[in-house]
Amino acid sequence: MNLPIYQADAFTDTLFGGNPAAICPLTEWLPDDVMQKIAIENNLAETAFFVKTGAGYKLRWFTPEFEIDLCGHATLAAAHILYTELAYTGNEIQFETVKAGVLKVARNGDKYALDFPSRPALAADAPEGLIPALSDARPLAVFRSRDYMLVYENEEIITAMTPDFGFLAKVDAVGIIVTARGKTADFVSRFFAPAAGIPEDPVTGSAHCNLIPYWAEKLGKNQLHAYQLSARKGELWCELKGDRVLMSGKAVTYMKGEIYV
Repeated sequence: MNLPIYQADAFTDTLFGGNPAAICPLTEWLPDDVMQKIAIENNLAETAFFVKTGAGYKLRWFTPEFEIDLCGHATLAAAHILYTELAYTGNEIQFETVKAGVLKVARNGDKYALDFPSRPALAADAPEGLIPALSDARPLAVFRSRDYMLVYENEEIITAMTPDFGFLAKVDAVGIIVTARGKTADFVSRFFAPAAGIPEDPVTGSAHCNLIPYWAEKLGKNQLHAYQLSARKGELWCELKGDRVLMSGKAVTYMKGEIYV
């Protein structure tokens, strides 16, 4: 069986920047173990699979380790491929997901706006050993939702981090978000998820479901500009809208071809 496959860099306008995702349009679902093997073979943070429905598309995401509940950059990449490669012409795409409900993506000029659920994190205690595994600096606060989120004093601390990924892989969470106020943006972040097979994710939409409500309250405004400070770097234009967050970003296509299953 021949299947189309695409790869796009999300949350960037520069090839080899942002976060790469593989996109596999399907006419019907493959067995879960086959989709997982394709994700392992792609060896990217996420591989997205979608199937056309009457109202839109059903969407699923796989890391090299497991199927994940929510992924922003692969959703943006899927929308980009639909618009630029698969002749989608609607003003908005609706993606139906199992664990995150209906996700909407609208094209606005050269950006794609993702409408995602807000996930405000609650104050929490850091697991023993987590703080020194990230940095010598102490966080100002620690929170938890799906992921741990640690807030630091400044951007320099975030940039300088050299985490102990072996330790982080044992933490009982999908990932660890670190964040601080930005110098040229409202806030900056990084995201580490070695337990999901992703030591550092270049740009993480799902993490911003935590970051946007936190920084909106902290900074007293609902429209925010953000950078994720990975080696590939990513840029997001964000907005808090009640119990939803909007994340806008750009994308560029890297590859298209076929896989043989």
